[in-house]
Amino acid sequence: MRAAVANGADAIFFGVDKFNARVRAHNFTMDELPDVMSFLHLYGVKGFVTFNILVFEEELNDAKRLIEACIDAGVDAVIVQDLGLVKLIREISPDFPIHGSTQMTITSPEAVEFTKPFDIERVVLGRENNLKQIKQIGDQAKLPMEVFVHGALCVSYSGQCLTSEMWGGRSANRGECAQACRLPYDLIVDGEQKPMGDVAYLLSPKDLAALELVPELIEAGVTSFKIEGRLKSPEYVANVVGKYRKAIDAYFEGRDPKPSKEELRELEQSFSRGFSYGFLKGTNNKQLVEGTFPKSRGVFLGRVKQILRDGVVCELEAPLKRGDGIVFDAGDPTRKEEGGRVYDVRRKGVKLEGEAAGGLIEIVPGRNDVDLKRVHVGDRIWKTSDPALDKRLRQTFETDKPYRVFPVKVKVVGALGHPLKSWWTDLETGHTVAVESELALVQAEKRPMDRTLFEEQFGRLGGTVFELVELDVQLQGELIVPMRELNQMRRLAAAELEAARRSPRPYVKRPVDVYADAWTGASEPGTTAIASRAAAQLAAPSASDAAAASASLMGDPTAAAAAGPYLIALCRSLEQVQAAGQTDVPWIYADFEFIKQFPAAVEAARAAGKRIALATPRIHMPGETGYFRNLLNLRPDAVLVRNTGAMYYFMQHRMNKPEEFQPELIGDFSLNATNHKTVDLFAAAGCKRITPSYDLNIQQMVDLLSRTDNRLIEVVLHQHLPMFHTEHCVYCTFMSEGTDYTNCGRPCEEHRAGLQDRVGMTHPVRVDEGCRNTVYNAIEQSGAEYLSNFIELGVRAYRIEFLEETGAKVREVIDLYSRALSGDISGTQVWRKLKATNQLGVTRGQLVK
Repeated sequence: MRAAVANGADAIFFGVDKFNARVRAHNFTMDELPDVMSFLHLYGVKGFVTFNILVFEEELNDAKRLIEACIDAGVDAVIVQDLGLVKLIREISPDFPIHGSTQMTITSPEAVEFTKPFDIERVVLGRENNLKQIKQIGDQAKLPMEVFVHGALCVSYSGQCLTSEMWGGRSANRGECAQACRLPYDLIVDGEQKPMGDVAYLLSPKDLAALELVPELIEAGVTSFKIEGRLKSPEYVANVVGKYRKAIDAYFEGRDPKPSKEELRELEQSFSRGFSYGFLKGTNNKQLVEGTFPKSRGVFLGRVKQILRDGVVCELEAPLKRGDGIVFDAGDPTRKEEGGRVYDVRRKGVKLEGEAAGGLIEIVPGRNDVDLKRVHVGDRIWKTSDPALDKRLRQTFETDKPYRVFPVKVKVVGALGHPLKSWWTDLETGHTVAVESELALVQAEKRPMDRTLFEEQFGRLGGTVFELVELDVQLQGELIVPMRELNQMRRLAAAELEAARRSPRPYVKRPVDVYADAWTGASEPGTTAIASRAAAQLAAPSASDAAAASASLMGDPTAAAAAGPYLIALCRSLEQVQAAGQTDVPWIYADFEFIKQFPAAVEAARAAGKRIALATPRIHMPGETGYFRNLLNLRPDAVLVRNTGAMYYFMQHRMNKPEEFQPELIGDFSLNATNHKTVDLFAAAGCKRITPSYDLNIQQMVDLLSRTDNRLIEVVLHQHLPMFHTEHCVYCTFMSEGTDYTNCGRPCEEHRAGLQDRVGMTHPVRVDEGCRNTVYNAIEQSGAEYLSNFIELGVRAYRIEFLEETGAKVREVIDLYSRALSGDISGTQVWRKLKATNQLGVTRGQLVK
């Protein structure tokens, strides 16, 4: 934090306790908030608290306490992912600033519009938006935009990664990312492993570095440049912040903001997996992922030309000196690599003083650092550390001097027999304090006070954050007071101005019961008394009312069995739709790769007498609302809504064109509902059913269901979990010569790819209409064992999702779950049967922890 302030940051974002997306970081505590904000405000820096995770039902009271602490401490904004938390914050305070986190997956003007009723004052756009899209979002939505400009890139859309959750119960939506994208994978194409040479890190992007794009970002309307700084060293923070500060200032002062080669090298030195512009200049899959190493390398020095008795020869491409750290890269970062400190730098056997900047150089590592027998001609050499650079960076913030000083204007007025009066104005904040002498002014016998004296005495502000820049002296006659009076006035004025800077910004704060709006059938939390809660929920309406309500939710007023639980089949092929049509499921969802396949799905469902819902893409980019219009033209019974941009589009369609066809809206898991407030928010937006987030385990699911009208809830019982959802296209990058969808040749239409992990599991990779990839878990998962709990809690809608299953398999799986719903077999029997008949087996997935 000090490194950032010292090097020119306008704002700091930081985590407090457990509610943030970097739980592995050494986060601040709630008790430290007042001191942190006091320090930041002293320097005119804003403090934003990251609350950028999903909040579980039983955590709402803890979340409320943290929000109240943020309000009391004068935090300048909270950065929020969970829309239920946004709703809670607005109940507590109408004016406390909220920023929409990149974890909200805001990538279109419509998604920004969806946030406006909650007075979200700034949005952090998805890292996949390019400059053209950023400008379009700003022009249409007219809300300040924050964009990531430097740091690690997630390969998955933020807020849409379930990999850590699936494999280790460590959710990225809970700040516990296990970085599965940084692991090696083999590429499997049509069942065969594709040789990839030394390319193994198929999902590991280079780091984002947009320093050279500062002018374009400003001109696109970006108002806040976001630098990833947590889990990094203070030297890294000082380095990156200082360079972006310099470039921004240069742009606005009319100077050339372009960084030098040396500045770019220094950025690489602090931390770099190799730099790219990410998606800011558009999608270029070849530049985004190189695939040869997953971790920071630093600065590339060159390749080993020759191995000597005590070192190696290299044709240097970057400066090197004694004391620098190096590593030899043989192309397999999973194995131990040789590296250490540089002991000497020579040219043709002669030691060089200072830094070697190019040409054939002999690099001599420390004798105990490197085993030269394990180094080969052709190995790449990287400079991993530069102690001199680190020392220079530390000097920016390891100092007793103030990091910044602010201009002060002083007005002095005095008359004989009266105290000397002064008014001190902090010109940045506009705050003014009045200070006067304790003693009255007397006639000067020798040296009367003049402007020069006041400039000297009142200008002695060293050690404070102020400097005197303007002085107005109005004395009536030749007057004087003791010098100690002037010193005391100066000290008191500086202290009062500093206190004004440090004082917390006031906000409205109201007492709130977080469960006041929860479902009235709820009682004590937890798994105990599930049956009594379920009875309380279902006792309110009569049996006939319940049947009518459930039938209405199903869109089938004639269904006699509508009062009971029912199955929904989500299909990803026409064969699956046709097979589901031969079963007793009332609903079929079509989730196809290409929209041109939807008409056949609608026709097949209609022919089978089934209700059909069509799925939107999981991501919505600017200019893609035509997709939603095409869905409406097919007149499905419902739309499975997967993002807030789509939600806003259909809300507006319902509001502005009520006479036109209006499908039901079903909120999918990707809307990330983990508490009753989020469920209520999407129900109020028009969703007939909402699918809870896959981040919930069984206990958290029960906690949610105990506070929610569960006729609104749709539970996914069976699926291949969609883990990564990414703009990075595996097909384009590794199966074509192209760089994006315009020149890749569409290998996804002819082949099926999968990623094989270290234990031999192959995870299918599928493409959607926008050429985005979803990596699905290889193993099916089932929540069948908890079916009786869900039924007791009043859940009626249960979804089964298919991926690559044949029509016969679809019918078999639906039959098993139908028998479980009717009580003929237990959920455990379903799970065991699926495990016995499925080649890969079935895991109970995220519902178990």
